[in-house]
Amino acid sequence: MKILLISTNWETSPYPVYPIGMGMVATALKEKDHQVELFDFLQSGCSFDAVLEEIKRVQPELVGLSLRNIDNVNAVNEHRYIDSVQKIVACVRDGCSAPIVLGGSAFSIMPEEMLEKIDADYGIVGEGEVLICELVKEIESGTRPKQQIFRAPQQLKDCAIPSAFYDPKMVEYYMNHGKTISIQTKRGCNKHCIYCSYPFLEGSALRMRNPITVVDDIERLVAKCSDSYIFFVDSVFNDSEGNYRKIIHEMHRRNISVPWTAFFTPGGDLDDEIVSLMKKTGLDAAEVGADASTDITLKGIGKDFTWDDVVACNELFLRHEVTTAHYYMFGGPGETPETVMQGIENIHNLRQTANFMFMGIRILPGTALMTQAKKEGIVTEKTDIIDPIYYIAKGLDRDWLEKTLTEGFADQFNCVFPPDALDDKLHMLHKLGYGGTAYDMLIGRSKQKRVRS
Repeated sequence: MKILLISTNWETSPYPVYPIGMGMVATALKEKDHQVELFDFLQSGCSFDAVLEEIKRVQPELVGLSLRNIDNVNAVNEHRYIDSVQKIVACVRDGCSAPIVLGGSAFSIMPEEMLEKIDADYGIVGEGEVLICELVKEIESGTRPKQQIFRAPQQLKDCAIPSAFYDPKMVEYYMNHGKTISIQTKRGCNKHCIYCSYPFLEGSALRMRNPITVVDDIERLVAKCSDSYIFFVDSVFNDSEGNYRKIIHEMHRRNISVPWTAFFTPGGDLDDEIVSLMKKTGLDAAEVGADASTDITLKGIGKDFTWDDVVACNELFLRHEVTTAHYYMFGGPGETPETVMQGIENIHNLRQTANFMFMGIRILPGTALMTQAKKEGIVTEKTDIIDPIYYIAKGLDRDWLEKTLTEGFADQFNCVFPPDALDDKLHMLHKLGYGGTAYDMLIGRSKQKRVRS
């Protein structure tokens, strides 16, 4: 079957991210001998005309749309993405009669609501590599299933999780716009953060990819793009079972040193020995998921570490000259005017790091925060959950919180509020050839950057 997969994402903050989920689905379809082509809406300049032209050129028998995010989770400056997806669907309808299948994390979070709004034919919840092939097989037989939504059992692991297909033209685009290419090392998350949809989407048990295969992917990417910058897209790279160490040791065994970054959680078994080895393999920046800035608010959102752990984690990476970036959400359960002020002071006292602040916490289905929001009457049966809804603790005035955060970080160049305030500078740096993260610029580090020739 001739299949066209479309990445609908147009967000570039803080940097463009290669649509790895779509790449994995493409691999699964190619292994079944289907003719698969990829189209990236962002790469096209977010042109609906380009979508229609591609549909007419390919004349696909099935079209799959990958939906990465519902919105930008920024309460101060909201971007909603469903309108553009609806227009992409309209372009597909204009150009061909092929059935349209929705997938990706945004769709999986609220499938019934998204399918109704977007008016596609089918949708796949969760990992789509197996189900998309089964759906294609049924359609090829000459019948269209009456069932519209298919739910994956979250069971793929090890070598059953495929390597992504990296389309050469798309890779070239992402190399020219941030130089960051995605690789996944695991699925699932065994943390208990009350706002996070990862356990809902991928399951609460860790399902590791084979470390050999992961490092094979890295070698192939480096061979194609010598100046690539790897972004491990796992919810948490340093998993509690220590599987991440196998990847680092395999990279070191093969003498691989390529700039990379990942999301890290404070605490656990991170130590000088493993961070030193990470540095040798190319670790350039660590994105630390603190997410709150006091012990009270960390506990309120379900974290299993303290603020002292956050400070120790930051110092650990600094000792090895690894740039750090931290993300915080103000206004969660347990937040008070006092914790806001204490949190601002705590962030100010962190050494040599970039800090990004969010106001409120986006409430998503399937999370403990959604359950709490319903109990508090923030979400009711009449609430349209596709529209962004943010949790802000009772007793906190929204206007006061925005004003306090704005003033609290106004004179701190390494602190960004709202989180998209740095977008223009990031885009400028990428155009000038800066690769990977731009956190060094924020914290005044003098590390030499790699610039395109």
